[in-house]
Amino acid sequence: MSYKFLAVITQLRKKGCEKRDYGIIPSMQPIIVGVRFTKIGKIYHFDSTAVPDINVGEHIIVDTSRGKHLGEVIQVIHETPQQPDGGWRSVERRATPRDLLLLQSWHSKQTEAMINCRARAAELELTDIKIVAAEYNYDGSRLAFLFGTEGEEKADLKTLKKDMQGLYPNTHVEMRQIGPRDVAKLLGGMGACGIETRCCSKFLTDFSPISIKMAKEQGISLTPDEITGMCGRLRCCLIYEYEQYVEARQHLPKRNKRVVTPKGDGRVVDVMPLTNKVVVAIETEERTQQFTFDREEIQPWDELEALRRKSGAPCDRHEGGGCTCGKAKKQ
Repeated sequence: MSYKFLAVITQLRKKGCEKRDYGIIPSMQPIIVGVRFTKIGKIYHFDSTAVPDINVGEHIIVDTSRGKHLGEVIQVIHETPQQPDGGWRSVERRATPRDLLLLQSWHSKQTEAMINCRARAAELELTDIKIVAAEYNYDGSRLAFLFGTEGEEKADLKTLKKDMQGLYPNTHVEMRQIGPRDVAKLLGGMGACGIETRCCSKFLTDFSPISIKMAKEQGISLTPDEITGMCGRLRCCLIYEYEQYVEARQHLPKRNKRVVTPKGDGRVVDVMPLTNKVVVAIETEERTQQFTFDREEIQPWDELEALRRKSGAPCDRHEGGGCTCGKAKKQ
């Protein structure tokens, strides 16, 4: 199948013709591949119909909203996902050895560009921003300066961008703001828990929404130092075991719930979801003691009390004479 023939199919698909049959052109499903541009980065999906025989591990040139970039194929998706707004971005071609050498050459210049931008930002007294990194695309035609801000107000970087464009006249310069989690990911370093490399820099490709409820559900102290990461936001690791805790708690009584144990009645003072155990406070004549029981050893007091009351109540057929429980004869 020729490249021109595939290009016609791609154009028809962009116009919404994928479900029709135009003469000899068959209806085809797009070939979607997952592409990553950095070692630990988010996976983006592209239409690889124009280059159909791409395999995982190959490097390709793709068309993005920020120009052409070189990325690595991480996955070939067999079940086509839902099409995004605006349609799929396409794979242009395979990357050549020259493209890979260009990428390496321009990446070696990123640190110098970042230092120059930081120096100019200091001269302009832009103290509320932090230039975190500089990123060239594979052929050096685009240069993005990534920055974070200390406050919530939008920073005015028109002068800084103009100066950087003058310093790099043959490159399209852009200033791109990133969030505090992305800043921590790029800077790397030790995690707040003491791990040598932060989770976000080591293996996290996406940031999940984190809430204070996740810490409460796991019984973690709500002290800021205990739940805050180096980025100043709630730690990403709060979500790691959250679902397991939620599932385990569904089979355990809540705190202050009255239960029946082998040592007598008591109230639940704590639960240990991952070990399926419950701590119960039992009042004795001398003092209140706490005991730990397995979930199978305890029973809810209210359910047992309801059964006792039902067993002691008279049969509702007594008055009609249709009683079969035997209590009326005893009376």
